Amino acid sequence: MKKVILLLFLLIALVSFSEREESIETIHVFVSLCDNANQGIVPVPAKLGNGQDPKSNLYWGALYGVKTHFKNSKDWSLVKTIKSNNPKILERLLFKHKSSDTYMLADAYDGKYIKQTTIDFLEATGGRNEVSISYNSSKLSFGGNSKLLAYVGHDGLMEFNVDGDFSAINDTKRDAIILACVSKTYFKPYFEQTKASPLVWTTGLMAPEAYTLKSAIEGWVADETDVEIRERAAQAYHKYQKCGIKAARGLLVTGY
Repeated sequence: MKKVILLLFLLIALVSFSEREESIETIHVFVSLCDNANQGIVPVPAKLGNGQDPKSNLYWGALYGVKTHFKNSKDWSLVKTIKSNNPKILERLLFKHKSSDTYMLADAYDGKYIKQTTIDFLEATGGRNEVSISYNSSKLSFGGNSKLLAYVGHDGLMEFNVDGDFSAINDTKRDAIILACVSKTYFKPYFEQTKASPLVWTTGLMAPEAYTLKSAIEGWVADETDVEIRERAAQAYHKYQKCGIKAARGLLVTGY
């Protein structure tokens, strides 16, 4: 009888664990660190534009950088700093959403490798570049296995073309956010190959700071429509940039 009870307990635990694994959602954010010396940008103060120093970088360690903004958020917890085997990634962080089983992996790429960052992101939107992370007895899968991928930084496609394997490997729906200048124009030809679904991208020049990203992600976690998520992003951009909500809605768009 004790053996039967033990087997029943193990079966229940296994089913419960399996169901939890299936409920987990993952997001992967690719950040190309702001780099005065190696990117075609209007220079920012040296401390913010050192692409080899994540600590104070405009898109990472500064007040509205991805690391700082999410770390300070009441909605997210920084649960783990992870050493990457990729020398181009200077810092890798794992965040967990506090009210859901959603995990976000954020990678800070050395700014001089913006081209490779762009390629890695685009290939992931087609289902490639899987990254596996172990946390709390769970195996979390990012890269091409994430349902939401995001790129933050300068739009390097304004200056260069990229070569990579951009064909979609399966029919899985992968949403994508691109916070970079004029990203709809420059990323669209690649998304037509990777079959990514453009959740939020841009029609003009922008400041790709993390409040826009966070607002869009919150809508995605809440399973809102693409239009509702885009509205969240526009509202956040207007709030911080004081640009007018009409201008923000014209800048941040969804879909093709």
